[in-house]
Parts: sequence; C-alpha cells; structure tokens
Amino acid sequence: MKLFLAPMEGVVDFKMRELLTDLGGFDMCVTEFIRVVDLTLPRRVFVRYCPELLNGGLTRAGTPVRIQLLGQVPHALAANARKAVKLGSHGVDLNFGCPAKTVNKSKGGAVLLKAPEQIYQIIRAVREAVPHEHEVSAKIRLGFDDDANSTEIVDAVQSAGASSLVIHARTKRDGYKPPAYWEKIPPLLERLTIPVVANGEIWQVEDAMRCQQRSACDNLMLGRGALATPDLAAKIKAHVEGRDYRPLEWQEVVYHILHSSMHQDPEVGEKYFSSRTKQWLGYLKLQYPQAHTLFDEIKRLKSKDDVVSVLDKYAKSPLLDSNHNNEPTA
Repeated sequence: MKLFLAPMEGVVDFKMRELLTDLGGFDMCVTEFIRVVDLTLPRRVFVRYCPELLNGGLTRAGTPVRIQLLGQVPHALAANARKAVKLGSHGVDLNFGCPAKTVNKSKGGAVLLKAPEQIYQIIRAVREAVPHEHEVSAKIRLGFDDDANSTEIVDAVQSAGASSLVIHARTKRDGYKPPAYWEKIPPLLERLTIPVVANGEIWQVEDAMRCQQRSACDNLMLGRGALATPDLAAKIKAHVEGRDYRPLEWQEVVYHILHSSMHQDPEVGEKYFSSRTKQWLGYLKLQYPQAHTLFDEIKRLKSKDDVVSVLDKYAKSPLLDSNHNNEPTA
C-alpha cells in the first residue's frame, strides 16, 4: 500500500506537507497546482510552490514531492513539466479534477473532463517532453455533471502515456459532498493497466479499508482526512502492517501546530498564522472535540504572538525520533 497526500489549494502548502510527513505514513506528496497559461514559468515560481526543490525534491522527513500543473495548452504544460523535473520534482502531476469556478472558467481543472481528447493531447505532450524515468500522473474525477464519459476519460489518460492515475470518486457536480462513489472505480480498472490511486472521503482507518475493498485499489490518496487527523496516514500504515500504534493526543496535535513554523515565516503578514490556525481547527473539529474550545479562544485574535500564547497553554511535546516521527527512539 502507498499513501499519497492530496494537493489541496491554499491548505496543503510546504509547511503543511512538512508537518504531515514528519508524522509518517505518506509515500508521496503532490503540491498545490501551479497554473500554466502559455509561458514557461521562472524557477522562482516553482520554488515558491515547492521549496522542497531546494532539498532534492524531498520533505524534511524524506518524502518525495511531485509538482502539479494545471492548464489547457499542451505545449505550455509540456515545457513547464520539463522544467519541473529538471529542477528536482519527482515526476509531474496534471490536474483534471479541480472544481473551482474560477479555474473552470479559464478552461482548466475539472472542466476538461468534458473533453477527453484535450486531456489526451495534454498528457501526450507532457509525456513526450518529460524523460521516461520520471512519472507523469494525472488526477481526475469520475466526470463533470455525471460519470457517463468516465470510460472515455480513463482511456484518454492511459492511451496518452500517463504513468499512473488518481481517481477522485465523485463528479465535479458532486463537489466534496459525501459519499464518494468508490464502487464506480473497479469497472474502470478493467480498462487500465497503469496503477490507480483512489481518493475521496477517507477520514478514518476503517474508511481506508472500505475504500480499498470497494475501489479495488491498493493505493490511496488522503486529503481533508489528513487535516482532521494529522497522523491518519501513520495510523493506516500501522493497521495494514499489523503494528501497534499510539495515536496523537490532542495536546500533541497542538504542539505540532505550534511548532509547524507557520508563525515564523517573515514573508507573510502578521495575521497569517492566526488565519491558518483557525482554518486548520475547522478540520480538526471533525475529530477532536477540544478543537471547538481552542477555536473559541482564538477566534477574535489576530496577532500571531497572541495565538501562540494560547496554543502554548495546551501544547504537550510528544516523544519524537530522529525523523520527527511520533514514536520514541529505541
């Protein structure tokens, strides 16, 4: 089993990837999408979205990171994909699943699910531009308004030469509303020989096991579930491997927020850490009742120092090994 950290725009940035992979369990991260119009972007743009490029394309814990590109112009995406791998990205991912209206209006993301031929042209151009040893993966949904052309979509992905495919088991119209239709993936697998990763509505270990069973996919991608339970990937891996695992306590989660370095970034404004912490607590509320109390305490605070002071009251340092995993050293 391999676990992938999903590319969530405005949420799973460099520091979140660093923190979540420190906790263990993930085999690969995918960046927030880099929007491509018709130009080859400068190096600084790639490094801004993926600072891990300065570390061999790896997070602090050694987890590989793959840059995701979004756009509609095949030759432009190909040129930027070639540059991404030259800079150290572990392959390139292509976004055909983003449901955001602003993205779809510019003919990027999920709107391309209406045009399998365009998907084919994009993947083919990128595959021809990127050296064979680097993966070219694609992330799709089951369709746009419905899943009527899902077979055409996956056929386009595979025939264009993609190395692997992530299927978010919902349509664009479904958005992020539960359920995820994992059972719709197996008929598509019958047409595919490339590896497929299932994505959608994995919040608990039990969800991961059900997703594997219903989707017939060994490999999974975690998104919001990993924000609600930061050590979810580690818990899933421990379950699959039959290992004992002590889940993070609430005080330890707060410790990780406090020591995420999000409040130490001189390039962002004073309110950034406060906003990011409140955003994250919105997810943590789904699994930790204590998050409601903490949110109430900081919801009117704007200063990072004030927020840090409140977090510090609740934080408890976990036992960390040399790789920052939540396990004591032997």
